[in-house]
Amino acid sequence: MELKDVFIKNLKDYRKKEKLSQMQLAEKCDSSTSYIGEIEIGKKFPSINMIQKIATALRIKPFQLFMENEDYDFLNNQNKEKKSIL
Repeated sequence: MELKDVFIKNLKDYRKKEKLSQMQLAEKCDSSTSYIGEIEIGKKFPSINMIQKIATALRIKPFQLFMENEDYDFLNNQNKEKKSIL
């Protein structure tokens, strides 16, 4: 999956997980609802500053918006291996 598509999917998923509408997210990011909507349909892509605002509003780290499920699986396996070594 393209990185932009991963970002869009995660943005939608995390927004819904936090039970935020596009309007509520826009308010938290000091942005417009239409801008959030355009990001979610891939028409626009946010700046680094806006990515930080979005992540803060969603109560996640910015890098989480760019991670695929396989990345989480990889990190979890890495952590399990470290714990078993200790």
